[in-house]
Amino acid sequence: MAVDRSNPDAPLIRVTGDLAYTTAGPLRNEVDRILAELPPALVFDFADLHFIDSTGLGVIVHAWREGQTGGTVIELRTVPRFLETILDLTGVAGLLARPVTDNGPDTGDPAERPVAPA
Repeated sequence: MAVDRSNPDAPLIRVTGDLAYTTAGPLRNEVDRILAELPPALVFDFADLHFIDSTGLGVIVHAWREGQTGGTVIELRTVPRFLETILDLTGVAGLLARPVTDNGPDTGDPAERPVAPA
């Protein structure tokens, strides 16, 4: 993993090798550090990713959830075909496509949506 903060509005995390149970902790910690600064965007580059398991996928979902809370858009770049397939099959691609809300993540429950003033 390498972090490029040269653009403070969109820090870039390059994820390399395997993103699995044994390697996901440091990435999650870095995601939390970056999102604490409330950047407009956080970019993940997966050009050199070789493998991802459910723990690694959980880090992406965690980034999205925390980004929703802080108003940060999560962007994925150079997504390998295998990861693209996993994101589609698990529904994570759909989460990432949702716009950032002011009220945290949209759970899909109509009762939790804000009501427009009359």
